[in-house]
Amino acid sequence: MSAEASYDVVVLGAGQAGLAVGYHLQRAGLVPGDDFVLVDAADRPGGSWPRMWDGLRLFSPATYSSLPGWLMPPWDDAARGFPPRDHVVAYLRAYEERYRLAPLRPHRVRAVRRADDDPSGPLIVESPGLTLAARHVVSATGTWDQPFWPTYPGANDFLGTQLHSSTYRRPEELAGQRVVVVGGGNSAAQVLAEVSTVAEVTWVTQRPPRFLPDDVDGRVLFETATARVQAQREGRAHDGVGGLGDIVMVASVREARGRGVLEAEPMFERLVPDGIARADGRTLSCDAVIWCTGFRPALRHLAPLHMRDDRGRVPVSGAAGTRSAREPRVHLVGYGDWVGAASATLIGVGRSAKATVAEIVDSLQK
Repeated sequence: MSAEASYDVVVLGAGQAGLAVGYHLQRAGLVPGDDFVLVDAADRPGGSWPRMWDGLRLFSPATYSSLPGWLMPPWDDAARGFPPRDHVVAYLRAYEERYRLAPLRPHRVRAVRRADDDPSGPLIVESPGLTLAARHVVSATGTWDQPFWPTYPGANDFLGTQLHSSTYRRPEELAGQRVVVVGGGNSAAQVLAEVSTVAEVTWVTQRPPRFLPDDVDGRVLFETATARVQAQREGRAHDGVGGLGDIVMVASVREARGRGVLEAEPMFERLVPDGIARADGRTLSCDAVIWCTGFRPALRHLAPLHMRDDRGRVPVSGAAGTRSAREPRVHLVGYGDWVGAASATLIGVGRSAKATVAEIVDSLQK
């Protein structure tokens, strides 16, 4: 298949990770539209943020939720300045316009292939209606398109509604119902907090939820992640953010605590047609289950490159820690700690993007 255009770098995804990579490519002297291009599956700016639930709030003030080069405009309200979803979407839209990144959209990349057997030859990026050639590909597709639905006993027998946090939108849709929220992370806590204002909610977790102190938010988490990176460089041990806890006490979660609804039960044993069955044999009737069980990296487009190891993982290497060990023309940015500490966050992805671009530019100049 012949390519319609050829670039030094093709970035897959124009959410926060793709935009951060685009910014640093431009800072390195590459011209958007000529030397590199962003290809995005969505029909509008903002990455996954426009598809998240309406009441979502960040864990940090705007200044600690910014991409490289331009601070997110402040958001000030009773929630200590923690911006809501729509504020983030507006910022990402303005960011891509500010730096004239002009992503090609909507083009969902189906496959990345080698053009031939030449290890330094081009890669071919294929999507319906668009085929590009690239010397380097940066995959920045995130995780939102790969929600993790656990295979759970009785799931097919349950007659009520099953939602994932990726498909949940607003509490009013569950008003007056009996709802079970599954998961012990931030998404579960925030969803529980708002759904419990209109419905009878039961919270279940695999292990007791761990709440961070009220004065710990994304600023502390980022600083801790930064300290971990530095410790790794110096060969020192560091617990990272794992030792602090899992759930940030944003305003809605603190309010839910005040109402006494932040009480979690152990995970149920199975689903039954009208609810859940606990390990001790007791049952609980419910109308809906919301699975706040996380996501997996959206990497199906890279399957033709056969980059996974025997455990199903994509090993990475290089100075930035984002280059595929099996295909050095491919970098992965923004998927979480395995490709860069805090790289799945707005503020954290800039560091990973900068190091990745430096490595790519060095390769282009050889």
